[in-house]
Amino acid sequence: MPFYILGISAFYHDSAACLLRDGEIIAAAQEERFTRKKHDASFPRNAVTFCLKEADISIKDVNLVGFYEKPFLKFERLLLTYLNCAPWGLASFLKAMPSWLKEKIFLKDLILKELDYHGEIIFPEHHESHAASAFFPSPFSSAAILTMDGVGEWATTSFGVGEINSIRLDSEICFPHSLGLLYSAFTYYGGFRVNSGEYKLMGLAPYGEPKYADLIRQELVDIKADGSFRLNMKYFDYCAGLTMTNTRFHCLFGRRPRRPETSLTQFDMDIARSIQDVTEEIMLKSANHVHEVTGQENLCLAGGVALNCVGNGQIFRKTKFKKVWVQPAAGDAGGALGAALFIWYQVLNNQRCVDGRQDKQRGSLLGPEYSDEDVETFLNAKQVPFQKYDGDSIFECVAELINDEKVIGLVQGRMEFGPRALGSRSIIGDARSIKMQEEMNLRIKFRESFRPFAPSVLAERSQEYFDLSGESPYMLLVAPVAGLQIDPASCSTSLTGIEKLKLKRSTVPAITHVDYSARVQTVDKERSPFYYKIIEAFYRKTGCPVIINTSFNVRGEPIVCSLEDAYRCFMCTDMTHLVLNRFVLEKDRQPHRNIYKKELISQILD
Repeated sequence: MPFYILGISAFYHDSAACLLRDGEIIAAAQEERFTRKKHDASFPRNAVTFCLKEADISIKDVNLVGFYEKPFLKFERLLLTYLNCAPWGLASFLKAMPSWLKEKIFLKDLILKELDYHGEIIFPEHHESHAASAFFPSPFSSAAILTMDGVGEWATTSFGVGEINSIRLDSEICFPHSLGLLYSAFTYYGGFRVNSGEYKLMGLAPYGEPKYADLIRQELVDIKADGSFRLNMKYFDYCAGLTMTNTRFHCLFGRRPRRPETSLTQFDMDIARSIQDVTEEIMLKSANHVHEVTGQENLCLAGGVALNCVGNGQIFRKTKFKKVWVQPAAGDAGGALGAALFIWYQVLNNQRCVDGRQDKQRGSLLGPEYSDEDVETFLNAKQVPFQKYDGDSIFECVAELINDEKVIGLVQGRMEFGPRALGSRSIIGDARSIKMQEEMNLRIKFRESFRPFAPSVLAERSQEYFDLSGESPYMLLVAPVAGLQIDPASCSTSLTGIEKLKLKRSTVPAITHVDYSARVQTVDKERSPFYYKIIEAFYRKTGCPVIINTSFNVRGEPIVCSLEDAYRCFMCTDMTHLVLNRFVLEKDRQPHRNIYKKELISQILD
């Protein structure tokens, strides 16, 4: 009989579920995709239901359940931190206690009840789950492991080694000293939402100068040569307060936190650049130290900090590691996968086979999918006009639409697991267009104009456009745009801040950030055959193997999951076309457009 392991992460942010069958990843998804509540932290009921349905089993067929951390250790840290800070932090303590006393401290009973499950539950430590999610799906038989995030139970950073079917964590940095929380503090200070807006801060950084980096090093964080660090806690409020930073922090930089939705200033851009530079320094020094201590040729990364793809790019280019593999769902969602894999290999001691080339993540395409029959039934029920394409004609059609500077919502294959859209739930467009970045930001995504877009490029053509000496299938590495593609005239400009957006910086300006970098996704036939054929058709037509790829959602919403999600998002925005498998919908022919748009505008205003 097959052996099934269900992995779960929940109750902080990005709850998720994952199912293994005899060690193979069958399904994985975040709860937010089903509830439509971004970063949903609730118990992943819908994600669990999907995973079981995908395997065509019931909970009675599940042999073991894994939860991604140890709740009692986390509760211990919470209590000791509040006791250490008493009497300050009473308000935060009173806010946190009800949920702990109601459900989290009795988590085992809660899981048993929610699942109607009567078997054993195993609780790896938080950073063990991160480490397992990084190493076990990787293509390496042995590798160094580095995990960095906000905080698990006590650990905030750890490193060790993975060998065949086991992992070992040898060193750690503990709360309250946390690179993830340091970056989140500046996310809060910059007026963005913690655990959600960190990537906005990263995207804003290239518009600024590192004017405050030395001040951060002098006052906020003491960085050692080996990448270890200690925070000066007198500037932070997250241990026992209700905010990330305090009055001392604000006085140090001469301003209170930016109010959300107010205009960004050069100060905000310089602050973003400063903390990004400090973060990259810590990531790079840590990786170099891990290489020196472990002597490994390969490195695996996980934890929320591993979603800082600029820092990942630095590690990729500037350390002695020959290969770097980053877990696509590096944050807490990936903990569900890590918990399940930890049980299969570390606890049950099962054999692990690797080929050194292809990872076991299956392109991170692990969510729901819809057949052509499903799509046609859906469209007919909606009574909306569409056109179906047979054979390779669908790829030629989409390539022609991109070439005509149309903006296309694309739904095909299994939904992505992790925060990046990889061509299954994506909005795509022409990377050569000078107007596309601003248009897609403001009219399609309804988000800040400074936000960069990522390129998808045919894997075999990537080095023609990017300074990238390997693959980047999960869009987790930032690389410089190749010199031959850069417009020399743009390099001598005196423009500053947001004004830099006015420049045409390269032959693919829509995906070239203001510092001449891009967050690259290399697309190959094996992982993404449908998406590959779209870009290949565009390359044949135009000679350009690069298109824009951004997630199929609008600001404040998760990436679309269902056909209904996709149609609603399409109708609410200025996307011109929607592609559902082999079915193409044209916006101008759709009824009831204004009703959908009014609904979205009302939602954004709320």
